[in-house]
Amino acid sequence: MDSPTRPYIQGSVKQAKEEMSELILETRGLSKDFKGFTAVDGVDLQVQRGHIHALIGPNGAGKTTCFNLLTKFLEPTRGSILFDGLDITRERPAQIARRGVIRSFQISAVFPDLTVLENVRIGLQRFTGTSYRFWTGLTGLGKLDARVLELLELVDLRDVANVRAGDLPYGRKRALEIATTMAMEPRLMLLDEPTQGMGHEDVERVTSLIKRVAEGRTVLMVEHNMKVVSRIADRITVLARGAVLAEGDYAAVSAHPAVLEAYMGSEAATLEGAH
Repeated sequence: MDSPTRPYIQGSVKQAKEEMSELILETRGLSKDFKGFTAVDGVDLQVQRGHIHALIGPNGAGKTTCFNLLTKFLEPTRGSILFDGLDITRERPAQIARRGVIRSFQISAVFPDLTVLENVRIGLQRFTGTSYRFWTGLTGLGKLDARVLELLELVDLRDVANVRAGDLPYGRKRALEIATTMAMEPRLMLLDEPTQGMGHEDVERVTSLIKRVAEGRTVLMVEHNMKVVSRIADRITVLARGAVLAEGDYAAVSAHPAVLEAYMGSEAATLEGAH
């Protein structure tokens, strides 16, 4: 039996070498200390281009802190972050975003008093730079709407394009947030708990949506719902107490004794029941 403190990595050395050439994101020894407490502890993470990669773990495992380090909302204490082979460890959040690393936040972040279309248009303005051209009138902004409508079609929101965003049900607000993220043409899309707080129907809808928008893109997501992870994740990294506990596909990590021990009780049962 593998030691609970030793990461379990599925796959051969040959497979690992092949995947190295396809990496879009890599961390080496990534760590974050807070006044003597280590929240992220020497994380080596490898995200392959074109994959949906899930970052899971029990509460307090360091998942969101890891996301904050990747997007530079926090500075690492130690370690490095590489994107497309370039060291971006010391870059600012805006620089990271310009490279195409775009994060969708855990809590739905929309402008409630604007329409659905206007919310996505703002994301598109940020990507194209038109948001800084204060003399751009409504006619100029209207030229962006064809792309906005394409994105709304992708997330099944075209029928509510002119609805006030604040009036949308929760699940559709999350779909709107994903559309706004997509407007910025992410090369790597980071989704933080995309199904949190949702009922079964919304979970199913958003899961299918993530799978659809991930085609031809790379997604790294923090997710607590193991049934969602089992359905769409190509690869999974399990964190416990800030360190990598296991890595591999769902079948491998969900059966690993150290992973079941870390989750314990009902959470372990959830892992086993999602096969």
